[in-house]
Amino acid sequence: MRTNNREILIYYNPESVSDRRMVAHAQGMSSHIRTFSHAKSPSTGTSWQMILRSLDVHPKDLLNKAHPYYQENIRGREFDEEDWLTVIANNPDLIKAPIAVRGRRAILCSNPTDIYKLTAPSAPPV
Repeated sequence: MRTNNREILIYYNPESVSDRRMVAHAQGMSSHIRTFSHAKSPSTGTSWQMILRSLDVHPKDLLNKAHPYYQENIRGREFDEEDWLTVIANNPDLIKAPIAVRGRRAILCSNPTDIYKLTAPSAPPV
């Protein structure tokens, strides 16, 4: 998933105070912010695959393991990558923190100020 370097896409839980703070920090960084609640986040495995590639994390690492649905239905089970993508696409409310995407970079914003990492220069390709 590639976005314009001037635009920041944010996938977040609008009911979370911390997530709304992160959005406020992002709005201070750029006037080009598009926000999507988890319920309206990418629904295709391909979109999530691109986001995960940008984040450089395993799909399971995005999930809130304390969430009741995770505890009842997912805990202790192992899936292949495609199945994890399906879990995320069908249960975006399990995502533990907002995801911000700018250009080719994406970050998981565990803290509201993590959004500022998108302004830091990216590491040179290896």
